[in-house]
Amino acid sequence: MINYTFGKKYSLKSKIEIDRLFESGNRVSSYPFTVFFKESNDESGITPFKIVFSAPKRTFRKAVKRNRIKRIMRESIRLNKNKLEDYLNTQNKRVNLFLIYSASEEIEHSVLNKKTVKLFDKIIKHLDVQKN
Repeated sequence: MINYTFGKKYSLKSKIEIDRLFESGNRVSSYPFTVFFKESNDESGITPFKIVFSAPKRTFRKAVKRNRIKRIMRESIRLNKNKLEDYLNTQNKRVNLFLIYSASEEIEHSVLNKKTVKLFDKIIKHLDVQKN
């Protein structure tokens, strides 16, 4: 049975970890997303990845619009997270992610779901290259 839950345990809240993402993490772009990610030393094993969502204030001036974009991103990740989770569990890895919405307009849910799968493929490919 596939688990589609996406609660607080997936949230990355540590300012130190977020700063490390930007200092020494890897960057992957897949329109409409830009993601910074870095392997984590978190041994708690609660979740294979922790994530932060961001929509730029420069592009989306109103907080209502930014919050809607982040809500749509969260939903897209929730529905497609199993691909990334399965890979990370088999490789016994933990990853921190900072996901930035880089498009200038809101994109439909169906298109965003496809883009999320593509993004996860790129992240997995990048992690495989690092491993070897």
